[in-house]
Amino acid sequence: FVDTPPPITMRGGFAVFTVLLLGTTQGFTFSKTTAFSPSRTIITTTTTTSPLKATPIVFRHGHYSQQPLSMASANSMDLSSVPDKRNKWSDSVVSSGKLLTRAVLTLGVMFVSRAAHASGTTEHLHTGQKIANFFRSFGLPDVAVLAIIAAMPVVELRGAIPVGVWMGLPITTVLLASVLGNMVPIVPLLFLLRNERLKALMAPVLERAEKKSKSLGVGSLKKQWVSLAAFVGIPLPGTGAWTGAMASFILGMPTALAISSIFTGVVSAGAIMTAITLAGKKGGLAALAVLLVVSATELLKSKTTEEKQDFLEATPYWDQSTVPTNTYKNKSPFVGKVISTKRIVGPKATGETCHIIIDHKGEFPYWEGQSWGVVAPGTRAKDGKPHAVRLYSIASSRYGDKFDGQTGSLCVRRATYWDPEMQAEDPAKKGICSNFLCDTKTGDDVKMTGPVGKAMLLPEQDPATNYIMVATGTGIAPYRGFIRRLFVDKTPAAEAYKGQAWLFLGVANSDALLYDDEFQDVKEKYPDNFRLDYALSREQANKKGGKMYIQDEVEEYAD
Repeated sequence: FVDTPPPITMRGGFAVFTVLLLGTTQGFTFSKTTAFSPSRTIITTTTTTSPLKATPIVFRHGHYSQQPLSMASANSMDLSSVPDKRNKWSDSVVSSGKLLTRAVLTLGVMFVSRAAHASGTTEHLHTGQKIANFFRSFGLPDVAVLAIIAAMPVVELRGAIPVGVWMGLPITTVLLASVLGNMVPIVPLLFLLRNERLKALMAPVLERAEKKSKSLGVGSLKKQWVSLAAFVGIPLPGTGAWTGAMASFILGMPTALAISSIFTGVVSAGAIMTAITLAGKKGGLAALAVLLVVSATELLKSKTTEEKQDFLEATPYWDQSTVPTNTYKNKSPFVGKVISTKRIVGPKATGETCHIIIDHKGEFPYWEGQSWGVVAPGTRAKDGKPHAVRLYSIASSRYGDKFDGQTGSLCVRRATYWDPEMQAEDPAKKGICSNFLCDTKTGDDVKMTGPVGKAMLLPEQDPATNYIMVATGTGIAPYRGFIRRLFVDKTPAAEAYKGQAWLFLGVANSDALLYDDEFQDVKEKYPDNFRLDYALSREQANKKGGKMYIQDEVEEYAD
């Protein structure tokens, strides 16, 4: 019996220490998922050839002591037989602000073998090394094992490089195998994410990736490329090639651009991990500093080019004599490419609304307040003629969501018909064009006409003009373009604007709110120039006690 155990480490929130056991050279181990079960905890020997001959050391109420345990079998013992006044074992780790009970149960029992008994030392393997030994058991060469480890999510390259050094492989081999291994699953992942079933299955993971990568979507494609490479290149929990691939998919980045950015990030992460492994923290910090300097330089260059967005402006910027109209007509429509299609309402919303970003390569200019015509593919069932053009208000400024003048966005609600007799949706009566748009995937073609309309253009000559915008549902589309032009884009119009823009939006409930995060951000940054009011018909009541509709919300400010 060892009176004072060796130094304690922490694993899974519990104190764990290694001890030698009474009168035996044989050891026993435990699983952290079962070893601390309050009601029944089983300890099993590492061998099955001889019965357990050990008394464990228990840390309880601040003291170490031997505890006699009943034998559940020849090779196991039941910790629940240890006497306790309240007949309950638990830990003393503070979790979620609660102190969980009085005693700490710690059994330290870590692969004590005859060799350990003789030499007094045991090699403690971390997760990556254990994984490596597992694959080695199949006779795979070390380079292949290293590539497999690098390809695994969570572990990735940052876990593979230390393993490669531990294996004794040349550092150049370690870096090459880790980088290539990390990239192998990324290309198929980017294509597999287009599958609706897989996307639905991975919805929770994609949501987490979206939260982590939210800031990456701001700016031009060049800025996104640099931001994504830096995100992947810093080897921290939650970053890496897998998360980067999902982020690029969510952002709608072109596949080739996303792959090149992720590859650059993986190489950067490889350099940092190699420096950390070989030169310790100082080497890793030096490599990280280089990455941050390069990334910051590129982002500053990108910011400089974006600082003044005036390449789509008239001269002067408020002159409407050059507004483009009907550039493309029904007989010769423009064919755009879908960059991304994303549902933008919550699960309790009444219906599905999607935000669709379309690449027009700068060949289909428009102004805020105009509409695009969309021609759904196929023909009409009644006469075999092509489907008619459907007009949709453009939901972005003329510079697009990417700020580069190469894209435009639509806000579309999927039109469906509920048949009361069938008690189900009737697919024969669904909206042809809205369903086509909401079903589009990255890379799909969209035939478009227009742009159409001058009635909804902003009168910008007087920068002190006040705007009152009233919308229900997807009627918000043109106003999103207005708000981005006045407060988000770095344009002469935004720089000059001194008036107040007031937006009223009516929807059924909170889950149906559209672009709320964007509007709240503008409200926070420009409290004197932007006002925002919502009418939630199923959650709010008007003055008379009835449902709060948009007209009721506006009426409250009649005075």
